[in-house]
Amino acid sequence: MITRLFSAALRGVEAQEVEVEVNARGADKPVVIIVGLPDAAVRESSQRVISAIGASALFLDDGVKTVNLAPADLKKEGPSFDLPIALAMVAASRTRPFNCDDCCVVGELGLDGAVRPVKGVLSIALEAKRRGRTRLLVPEANAPEAAVIQGIQVFPIRHLREAWEFLEEDLLIPPFKLDRRAFFESHRRYEVDFDEVRGQHFVKRALEVAAAGGHNLLMVGPPGTGKSMLAKRIPTIMPDMTEDEAIETTKIHSIAGLLDVKHAFLTTRPFRSPHHTISDVGLLGGGSNPGPGEVSLAHHGVLFLDELPEFRRSTLEVMRQPLEDGDVTISRAAGSFTFPARFMLVAAMNPCPCGFYGDIKRQCRCSPRQIETYRQRISGPLLDRIDLHVEVPLVDFRELSSGAAGESSETIRQRVIEARRIQAGRFRKGGAITNSAMGPRQVKAHCKLDSESSGYLEHAMEEMNFSARAHDRILKVARTLADLGGSESIRPNNILEAIQYRSLDRKLFS
Repeated sequence: MITRLFSAALRGVEAQEVEVEVNARGADKPVVIIVGLPDAAVRESSQRVISAIGASALFLDDGVKTVNLAPADLKKEGPSFDLPIALAMVAASRTRPFNCDDCCVVGELGLDGAVRPVKGVLSIALEAKRRGRTRLLVPEANAPEAAVIQGIQVFPIRHLREAWEFLEEDLLIPPFKLDRRAFFESHRRYEVDFDEVRGQHFVKRALEVAAAGGHNLLMVGPPGTGKSMLAKRIPTIMPDMTEDEAIETTKIHSIAGLLDVKHAFLTTRPFRSPHHTISDVGLLGGGSNPGPGEVSLAHHGVLFLDELPEFRRSTLEVMRQPLEDGDVTISRAAGSFTFPARFMLVAAMNPCPCGFYGDIKRQCRCSPRQIETYRQRISGPLLDRIDLHVEVPLVDFRELSSGAAGESSETIRQRVIEARRIQAGRFRKGGAITNSAMGPRQVKAHCKLDSESSGYLEHAMEEMNFSARAHDRILKVARTLADLGGSESIRPNNILEAIQYRSLDRKLFS
């Protein structure tokens, strides 16, 4: 007898439906054969499944069970097929027909029949809905993640026997209910705030500009000036993620296995801060089974690279494509995988190897050659892709000891939201989302200068030897400054301030 159930396999950040077929035929002893391009984890599921069926007191007759995972040319990976294989094998041991065409089933089994959580449930729920399945059986720990998707009933499963009795209609399991609005509101909270930062008013202004226009930013300053503290608070001044952005970001984290019961869905913008020893694959993504890297995990959020010159140059250079395109394409023998990577790059570095170049109180021990070599670890093309270069000075004692609270993140965020609203109206016909994503035609259309502003920019280009890319970055930043000021046109003071944010191009170390 042949029985079938539907499950799903992960491919990149998406899922593809898999049909689990089981054919039972007589033999002297039980044998399980799994075909359909399974990996080692899927092949080993036969032993877990047989043990779980026995521990659940479910009937499994002797004989050969051939399990086919279709389509046969799609590689099946991971233990998420345990539960559907077990249910299909038990059904194949009966004489009654078994029909669950409206179900999609995923879950890993323990030897005692307990159902354990798996990766990528959000992507699987989206695929099941697209295929017209109305019921989704998932491990109990994955239910909140899957229930975010509307239009499909999610049933939390704790044990193999529980799943079988539910499909046989001997047990009633209510679908998991999620109050989406209350869930989003309760989880949109940050543990840090900008009012905790003393001083650094110029740097805070630059961070506000970066958040308003989606610009990349580099902070340069000696140790202990608060660069990391400032960077960690950038997500608190960015607009709330939309539902679509939250789903897209959660899919990536789910596939990477970074979700748990307490954080089953991401409603705040991610903040990723990899160590400078990270490999190219760790940053960009890849591997034998291609998975997302840090640039994708920071999708719709912030990627913070502290001690930027300490990263390997080759590792930094792989970021040039995602910074321009907003996604990462990884090609392997098994196929090509695309991971979204639209993030805001925030980096920090010392002005020199010892960290005290330009400090009026502490003497720098580095030679000019050491300083220049240190700076040249960051290539010109990568530096051109960073819109704002900001110097972060030491904070005065009086500001540190002052009891006066600074502006809160909420106050700054309201100004950022208003600037983003202006940009949404400007780009409503498509092509860009924020000023930083404008193409050449949009820059020409939306960044027109009067004669005075054009004169300032021309003088800066000649005196400071800016590149063509830096020219466009200045215009984009100036457009954001105008939006923050509520101005329809770019004013001379916007151009001058935008030029001030190119400190490394102004030969800071010369």
